[in-house]
Amino acid sequence: MARFITISQFRDNPPLQAQLVDVRSPSEFAAGHVPGAVNIPMDQMESRLQDLRSDIPVVLICQAGKRACMTADLLDSSQREIAVLEGGTKAWRQAGLPLVCCSKARWSLERQVRLMAGLLVLTSSLLAITMNHWWVLLCGFAGLGLTFAGLTDICPTGMLLEKMPWNKKAVSCKPAFPVAGPVQDR
Repeated sequence: MARFITISQFRDNPPLQAQLVDVRSPSEFAAGHVPGAVNIPMDQMESRLQDLRSDIPVVLICQAGKRACMTADLLDSSQREIAVLEGGTKAWRQAGLPLVCCSKARWSLERQVRLMAGLLVLTSSLLAITMNHWWVLLCGFAGLGLTFAGLTDICPTGMLLEKMPWNKKAVSCKPAFPVAGPVQDR
């Protein structure tokens, strides 16, 4: 079982050697993460075990702590020393500690999909009650889409939302510190 490390413990006695791993989605990570953390999303953790160091403790970080705890449970048999940052990035921010931001803050794609599905069901339900009962078919369509996405791990709504302008990655990201040597664009 993973141990917990509080923000104050981490701030007052930072581990001399530890691998900080943020298990949130790439867009959440880009919107703000603990300095020095690497991004290995929770759903990729089992396939990326080789990216975790085995010689030093691994500190898992997420938004509030729940996903990090779930990931720690997944890694329970990996023979690594695992700790979870209690309260996650949210507690880090509330403590007034710095975050590294690579993009403007935006909602995760999963949250956007849930909002779209919820609005579709709510709107079609209200239209079915007030206008015409055939609008209820739109609720069924939303349910069918969510079921398809859950069974196949293919989400057409997510793919569509990913192409929206607010979800585009920044063209360039200025480094927070000077880079040694020539920089080449690829």
